[in-house]
Amino acid sequence: MPGTSAPPDIELIIEESHGGGGGGLPPVGGDEGDDNDSGNRPRKWTPTPRRYSTGIAIGIVSILMFFMALASAFIILRRGSPMWVTVHLPRILWLNTLILLGSSFTLERARLQLSLADTRGFRKLWAMTTVLGFLFVAGQLAAWRQLVAQGVFIASNQASSFFYIFTGAHAVHLLGGVAALLFVAMRNSEKSQISISMAAEITSYYWHFMDGLWVFLLVLLYLG
Repeated sequence: MPGTSAPPDIELIIEESHGGGGGGLPPVGGDEGDDNDSGNRPRKWTPTPRRYSTGIAIGIVSILMFFMALASAFIILRRGSPMWVTVHLPRILWLNTLILLGSSFTLERARLQLSLADTRGFRKLWAMTTVLGFLFVAGQLAAWRQLVAQGVFIASNQASSFFYIFTGAHAVHLLGGVAALLFVAMRNSEKSQISISMAAEITSYYWHFMDGLWVFLLVLLYLG
């Protein structure tokens, strides 16, 4: 009848049909929320060869800056300090240098054999490179023992301090390269995320850098 209001039950149905109470029917395809959740899940990070190359480049630059800072201090004190006492380098350092340079040669020969699909030759030369790395570190320890026998210690004077710091820091970083050589030799190629040739190439960057750094340090110590 005109002028009469709708019953409360009818008003409630009308409000719910318009969504006023927020209780409307769920949308068709209720899995849509699950799809959004799966889309928002963080993807599994997979390192690429470029990331490995970038990482080793950053490491090399950091090590280079560290040794350049030491070399700068060495040169300044060598020229201006009245307490500088020259350290006579042990002759075994020259043998150690030949060993380290030889390790670079065997490493590149190993990579050549790998490119020729000679896995056995690669592993043999790669193991030889690793052994030469250990021999170099052992030779550095022998050099330190010779200086200790002569009464030259790290705190004897400024020159001896730099000798032990240079050779010690280089040996520690070289052991990092030896660890990389062992990793490549013992890695599981089926589960690895980069190929063995790429791993060998990235390791060679670091190893050759450590060789060149040692030659620079040896010349610096010899001139000092």
